[in-house]
Amino acid sequence: MKGVLLVNLGSPDSTKPKDVKKYLDEFLMDPRVIDVPRWARILLVRGIVLNTRPKKAAAAYAKIWWDEGSPLIVLSERLQKKVQSKLNIPVGLAMRYGAMTLKKGLQALVDQGCTEIKTIPLYPQFAMATTETIDVRIDELVTEYFPTLKITRTASFGKRQDYIKVLSESIGEKLKELEYEHLLFSYHGIPERHIRKSDVTNGNCKMDGKCCFKKGSEQHEFCYRHQCEMVTVNVAKFLGLKNGTYSTTFQSRLGFDPWLQPYTDRTIERMGKAGVKKMVVVTPAFVSDCLETLEEIAMEGEEIFHEVGGEEFSVIPCLNDRDDFAQVLANIVEEWRMVDVETAIA
Repeated sequence: MKGVLLVNLGSPDSTKPKDVKKYLDEFLMDPRVIDVPRWARILLVRGIVLNTRPKKAAAAYAKIWWDEGSPLIVLSERLQKKVQSKLNIPVGLAMRYGAMTLKKGLQALVDQGCTEIKTIPLYPQFAMATTETIDVRIDELVTEYFPTLKITRTASFGKRQDYIKVLSESIGEKLKELEYEHLLFSYHGIPERHIRKSDVTNGNCKMDGKCCFKKGSEQHEFCYRHQCEMVTVNVAKFLGLKNGTYSTTFQSRLGFDPWLQPYTDRTIERMGKAGVKKMVVVTPAFVSDCLETLEEIAMEGEEIFHEVGGEEFSVIPCLNDRDDFAQVLANIVEEWRMVDVETAIA
């Protein structure tokens, strides 16, 4: 029997510093998140970050925490239920980090009789720190605990027409309610070296902002920046946005190495200083509202904008548990199932 496992990032168990510290340790010690030698990662994470960041991060989580718990977890659970309602095979949910482990997610589906599982990372774009680390960890778990289980991976879905349509419509619905001068597409940042490490062409990526728009490069399948840029381009085309009224930026950088630019916070500040009074931000690297959207953008971003003279700052919600987004995920599953049907008929 076939089954589906939706996978999101994860969350601390609570807003207590000790729980946040435990979560950050697992997350930041992942060699595909901070990709330096283990000794250096231990020194950075356990020697510096975990001694300074948990209290601050816990306070940030406390600002956005819901009565039901972590927004990311709650919204992911709602989405899973909606996808399940559209399919007649088991649909599970797991997190890459935290208590809702991938092992538990796989085991729950196996217990329901699943022998084939399609994993769907809830990230529209590929990145070694998101989709790749999920795939690698699942491979490890299958080898150790589920040797007879067949796993089918899901490619990044950010270029799918049905996804672009749903994302565009979700943005368009909010824009109709707002007056704005600039729409900022803010994607989660990654270190530039991650792009280079994922470059299957061994040097095609020049990090100059130009190769992302060249057609036909095999690197694009694994280029996070290209996939982000194409979401912006495709949504702008769908909505008929005018040039100069929107742009792409990257948020949430960590450390001192170069990360993808332009940076979201600096762009908000620069535009506010330049006289932009009404700004809207959308965060298409996330499908579920979370700390990075609810606190970093909706709170910190607004504060920056107002400090430099901006007046109206609006944030468009993620797709969360929209029915049409749940249908996009169901479509991905049905296409997978149809391959087997067509093979059997042939």
